[in-house]
Formats: sequence, structure tokens, C-alpha cells
Amino acid sequence: MSDNQSWNSSGSEEDVEPRDESGHLIGIVDLSGVLSKWTNYIHGWQDRWVVLKNNTLSYYKSQDETEYGCRGSLCLSKAVITPHEFDECRLDITVNDSVWYLRAADPEHRHQWIDSVELHRADSGYGSESSLRRHGSMLSLTSATSGFSATSTSSFKKGHSLKEKLAEMETFRDILCRQVDTLQKYFDGCSDAVSKDELQRDRIVEDDEDDFPNTRTDGEFLHNNNGSKEKLFQALSPKGIDFKGEAITFKATTAGILATLSHCIDLMVKREDSWQKRLDKEMEKRRRIEEGYKSALNELKIKSHFGGPDYEEGPNSLINEDEFFDAVEAALDRQDKIEEQSHTEKTRMQRSSPVPPGDVYSTIGTHRFANKVEEMVQNHMTYSLQDVGGDANWQLVVEEGEMKVYRREVEENGIVLDPLKATHSVKGVTGHEVCHYFWDTAYRNDWETTIENFNVVENLSENAAIVYQTHKRVWPASQRDVLYLSAMRKIMANNENDPDTWLVCNFSVDHDDAQPSNKCVRAKINIGMICQTLVSPPEGDKEISRDNIMCKITYVANVNPGGWAPASVLRAVAKREYPKFLKRFTSYVQEKTAGKPILF
Repeated sequence: MSDNQSWNSSGSEEDVEPRDESGHLIGIVDLSGVLSKWTNYIHGWQDRWVVLKNNTLSYYKSQDETEYGCRGSLCLSKAVITPHEFDECRLDITVNDSVWYLRAADPEHRHQWIDSVELHRADSGYGSESSLRRHGSMLSLTSATSGFSATSTSSFKKGHSLKEKLAEMETFRDILCRQVDTLQKYFDGCSDAVSKDELQRDRIVEDDEDDFPNTRTDGEFLHNNNGSKEKLFQALSPKGIDFKGEAITFKATTAGILATLSHCIDLMVKREDSWQKRLDKEMEKRRRIEEGYKSALNELKIKSHFGGPDYEEGPNSLINEDEFFDAVEAALDRQDKIEEQSHTEKTRMQRSSPVPPGDVYSTIGTHRFANKVEEMVQNHMTYSLQDVGGDANWQLVVEEGEMKVYRREVEENGIVLDPLKATHSVKGVTGHEVCHYFWDTAYRNDWETTIENFNVVENLSENAAIVYQTHKRVWPASQRDVLYLSAMRKIMANNENDPDTWLVCNFSVDHDDAQPSNKCVRAKINIGMICQTLVSPPEGDKEISRDNIMCKITYVANVNPGGWAPASVLRAVAKREYPKFLKRFTSYVQEKTAGKPILF
């Protein structure tokens, strides 16, 4: 690249980028809208009204509060915009030590925000190599070259490179040397004329002592009115030299030299500034890389300390157990509030429950997991229905009406594996109905509020399937997923006076189509929902109604959450959530079956 291409600070390249009347790049628009902003580990993500204008990003609590001043703002000149690696809706904006974690409604909106922010940063000119062209200035040479010839003045156009200016200096040097030679000849001629005049003056003085003539025959001297002598400088000017013209030319030449020197100095200063900026850029880039390397070594501690949304649970966390529990409880409260708001709408859209076949649930099937299912069913029938007294060491932790929740405290390698057992009696429903709604994935989202998404990986038979589901992340705990086999069985009673037993068992398995991912911590489960229907005979010849039936429920759960979380927090959450789950699910079954034929 030539010097002219590198250092043209005010030439034609200055206006390559199209701009409007206000000086902004055409295509840059102000942007505003709702984004979720990470607040802290207690309140998590909160919707905020975000405004992008004049290279500044500001946010307000809501659009209605824009008149009362923003709650925070960032200048985007030095901002670093980072799209999140896994979350397609999230972008992080960093300015020095300040970080804004933002989430858009969808990937398209995130892309729109990132593009708009980048355009505003480009318009600011910070760090842009073209900023010198936009903001550079040239020393005006008009005043310095006034009076100079038109040919010479034309060489002072804006945008000339340092190389061209040095060539001009060479030209001026040649002109000046010729003018100095001419003036030197003139001065030498004047010196010779003065010497001759002095000799003639001495002779005239001697003649005047006797007889002072009025004139001389050569006409070189005359008397003035005072009687003194005066020399005529007719012979002093060398032939062919225009002293006045040479003086004007000399003055113009020196003015051109001074102007060109000023221009050269200006260009060299700009060049020095540009190289200094490039050096500063490289030093800043190196500093950032070094800081990034250091921060990567301490990433876990930094995230834990600042409470960002990328916190990863672990035994070395700087968040104590009380703060951890407060954050989990706040997240669960938000989920409950959302569930209450959507509950009414869900109940309106509930569809009629199809009557499932009865006989197919009495068989195991012939799939590859049939033996494992049979083993799990027998274990639940043998151990899960045992009484909680004696040496079982079950501790009663919650008692609400007919519902009782028990727990045994078990830890392995610091991980809480507390088995839970709950008993409950629900009026107006049968064991078949309870197990049907618990097993059938068509109704899973109606009553399960902790699931983010799920899908059936493989249907093994009419009463067994492998299901993969991810649970909503409850910050600061990591997100969990689980892969399990779900089977529904009907166990016929051995005694005609005893009720039949309906059972759903869910236990973890492995499957090639649902391998563990780095995004979630894989949990292991072994859950049993065991139901028996109790019937009280109606009076007289009346038909059995829902007032005459009751379902006795035994729910057992053995969960290995994987990962790490404080034991006290896991136990407190289990104590809070299991009773809520049973009440929510059984109430859902009662609502679904109300007014419908009884399904025994």
C-alpha cells in the first residue's frame, strides 16, 4: 500500500460510508423493547424495558417509567458483545468490570439486538481504522501561499502524501538555490560599484578645494541645493537583474517552503498518532488476553462471587447454604405463581379422558426390559408397602390431613439420597384412574410444573415406554435431566376380599438415543406410585357413585440428584415440594374424573 493510500486523511475516502444529515451512518436505527435482565441470584431474570440510542444502552423497570430516568446505562464505545454459546436467546455485554446478562424472546430478536448494537459501536468510530479519515484535519495552506504563483499553489491540494511533499521540498530547494545565485550576483555587482564610487569621490573632494564645478563632463555627480554632492546610481544595478521582481519571487518561495514544512509536520504528527493508536490497541488486546487467561483460571470463583447466571454448583462455592436455599426458594415461589396464573386456563382446555383398556396392564410384555420391570414391580410390592414402623427408621416430616410424608436420611459421598415415602387417601377416584393419569404422558404437562420439556424415546409396549425429560433449572442449582422407563401394571389380589393394586414404576435406564449432555446433570430415579381402591357399599339398591369410593395411595421415591448441592437445601426442598406435588396431582385427577363414569 502506498503512502498516499495510507495517509490520505481528508481525501475522497472520507465520505465512503453514507451518512444522513445528522452524521449517523445510514441504516442505524434506535431500538427499544423488552429484554430479560439478570438481576441477582435471589430474583434471577427480570423483564426490563431496554433502549438503544446514541451509542448508549439504557434500561428501565418498565416502559411506563421511562420518564423518571433510567436505572442503568452503558456506553457502547468500549463494549464487548458476546452471544452465549448454548443459550440461543442470550447475549452478554461487558464494559470493563460491568457485565449485563440479557435474554431476548427468541433467537431472531437476539440477532436484531446484536446487529443494532454493533452498528452503533461502528458509528462511534472507536477502534475503527477509518476514524483517522473521518476526524483528521489538514493545515490550510491558502493563507501561506497567497501571492505565490498559480502553478506552485496547485501543488498544495489536500490529501497529498508525505512522499509528495518531500518532492515539493526538493523543487523549492532548486528554485531557492537559483534565486540565491541571482541575488548573490546582484550583491557582488553592487559591491564593485560602491568601490569605484569611493575612488571617484576622493578625487572630487580634492578638486573642490580649489574650484568646485557645478557639473562634470561625465554627468555622474551633481550639486544639490545645499551645495553637497550626490551620486547617481545609474551604474550600480547589474545589467538584466530586476531587483523588485526577485524580491517578490524570493518571498513567495520562502512562504511555500514554510507551508510545505508545516504540512509535512502535520502529516508526521498524524502518522505518529496513528502508530501510537495501533500500539495502544495491540497493548490493550494483549492486556485483555492476559486478563481473560487469568479469569479463566478462576472462572468458578468469579461466577460464584458475582452471582451471574452461569454459576455452577459445587462444594467450593462461595455461596453459603442459607443464600443457596433463599435462591432456590425464590425460584420455586416464582414457578408456583406462574402455575397458579395458568391453572384456570388449563382447566378450561382439558380434554376428555379416554377409557384405557384394562387387560393389557395385567401383563409385562416381551420387550428387552421385561425382566427388569418385573423385578422392580416385585420390589415395590414387597418393600414399598411395608409399614413405616419398627426398624425401618422412617421419620415423619410432614402431616397434612390424610397425607403423611416420611423420610430416611441417607448420604453417599456427600450426595443426599434420602428415600421418601408418602401415604395419602383421595376420595372420589379409583387406583386405576390415579395411575392412568400419572403414567400417560399425554397429561404430563397438565399437572407436572417442574418439567421444561420431555419426549418419548421408545415405546416398548402398550404399558411401557422410555421417557427423557429435562427439568426447569432452579438457580443456583444446575439443570437436571432424567432418562427412565415408565411401566404401568395391574396386580390381581390373592384374596377376593382384598382390592386389586394398580402400580406405576419409573426407574432410570440407559439408551443410545438419549446420551448425557454437558448442559444438564443426569439424575437417577426409582419411583413407585401404588394405588388401591376402597369401596363402601351404597345404601339399598343404589349404584356405586364416586361418593362411595376412595383411593389409598402409597408413593415412594429414591432419587440420586447427581452433581452437588448442600444437603440441608435438598432436604428442605423435598420437605416443601413433595406434599405440594401430591396435593396438586390428586386434585388434578379429581377434576378430570368429576362427572365421568368410574374406571375401576
